[in-house]
Amino acid sequence: MAIHKAVVALFIARESLIDGLKGWDVVFPEDKKFENEDFVKEIKDAEVIVSVFGHKLENSMLDRAAKLKMIANYGAGYDNVDVDYCNKRGIVVTNCPDPVTEPTAELAFGLMLAVARQIVSMNITLRSGERLQWGVMRNLSFTLVGKKIGIVGMGAIGRAIARRAVASGMEVFYHNRNRLPKDVENQFGATMLTMDELLKQSDVLSLNVPLTPETKGMIGERELKLMKKSAFLINTARGAVVKEDGLIKALEDGEIAGAGLDVFENELKIPVKLFDMPNVVLMPHLGSATIEARNEMSRVVALNIATAFKGVMPPNIVNPNVWDTNQITK
Repeated sequence: MAIHKAVVALFIARESLIDGLKGWDVVFPEDKKFENEDFVKEIKDAEVIVSVFGHKLENSMLDRAAKLKMIANYGAGYDNVDVDYCNKRGIVVTNCPDPVTEPTAELAFGLMLAVARQIVSMNITLRSGERLQWGVMRNLSFTLVGKKIGIVGMGAIGRAIARRAVASGMEVFYHNRNRLPKDVENQFGATMLTMDELLKQSDVLSLNVPLTPETKGMIGERELKLMKKSAFLINTARGAVVKEDGLIKALEDGEIAGAGLDVFENELKIPVKLFDMPNVVLMPHLGSATIEARNEMSRVVALNIATAFKGVMPPNIVNPNVWDTNQITK
């Protein structure tokens, strides 16, 4: 008989999660996700909810989960969970940042290459049968070698992008809440700038910050006008970090040269105007979407849960202030 119950809000990689929670009653949705009524029914006696990035976990539903002790988020970002609410109830919240680092950095750099070298637009033109003018001085694009990359948020993902940028012959500049240790700066030859200076100097601006009240809408018309007209914006963070109307206007007015976007302000809704812009490359929020990353994310989620229920603070707790008052082992 299972001792504990965990409810998984959406369908995720099962095997690694089940293997890490042997003896648990792990409930998955029969389809891609639970209907609200079924979800509320299942979480009534659940001790753990496995939430999934990008899908809001409503407090009104959590009010019905009287036995809830932990929310283990499947993803690095956890803006889908109201941490203040969890703090008040003594609910432990965890995330799984490490598995998403390399695939997200990989996609960010892929977007840089795709938009700078016109990989997508040229591919579409060739496949569509449209007449393409071939020639030595036609269909020219921009190289990344020798260019300045501005990284907003030099956490794990930002550093993984910096590593790729250095290998590609780029200069690394960054903006952070706190300056990096000198040895880390030296590793990438990185220079910290104010946000405005970063905007002015960068040939490519990569956004790698969590969505918080401070970062929401941090890139708007004013910021985009500070950028070079030849610069590219890359966003693999959260869509709401950028004011989409301002971005569209900047692209239409030629304030920046193009953009690579994996996230959008109101997912799953994407402004139609972006589809018609050949200098914009779009991806459907696939930063961490590799087979390897998804399996590893499930393993880390299981590790977080199993560790907590052994009475040990889990390695990826995001609200450690509640650990001494939580009810997991009481």
